[in-house]
Amino acid sequence: MAVKPIRLFGDPVLRTPAEPVKDFDKELRQLVKDLTDTMIDAPGVGLAAPQLGVGLRVFTYYVDDRLGHVVNPTLDLSDDQETDDEGCLSLPGLAFPTPRSVGVVAKGFNMHGEPITLEGTHLLARCVQHESDHLDGIIFVDRMDPEQRKAAMKAIREAEWFGDPAPVVKESPHRTLGKAI
Repeated sequence: MAVKPIRLFGDPVLRTPAEPVKDFDKELRQLVKDLTDTMIDAPGVGLAAPQLGVGLRVFTYYVDDRLGHVVNPTLDLSDDQETDDEGCLSLPGLAFPTPRSVGVVAKGFNMHGEPITLEGTHLLARCVQHESDHLDGIIFVDRMDPEQRKAAMKAIREAEWFGDPAPVVKESPHRTLGKAI
């Protein structure tokens, strides 16, 4: 089991758009395993690579007994919208009403580079949109109207974890040739 620390709101990696995955290799498969193990341990219904401090376009999900992952997702969203409570492992213990499309079709790849399509509604659609937002440096509170967002930010500032220092990231003394994960 490879449970990793989850980055919290305020960590700059959560606001940085992730890079597309180019190498479908052993490191990517390990990242998917780390994401899955950490998501299940948390427990959560989704987790994106930036939440582990990795700037790659990958997320995992576990909704209604469907466990999987998507690499380099692109989304087609339904026109109909719903607002429901939404939380985030990077904002532990908090949930706020957030508007999302009811349905989604996500296209991307699995960890082996094979094309996949993931279709879902309601909670799965919300999860896919939420995790894809993380890949673009967007946090779900950004989706709220200004008054709701102001109230959410007040709750975030009052959370006991807010302001905790970001984890220290050590650089490897070994050459990684740009493939470190």
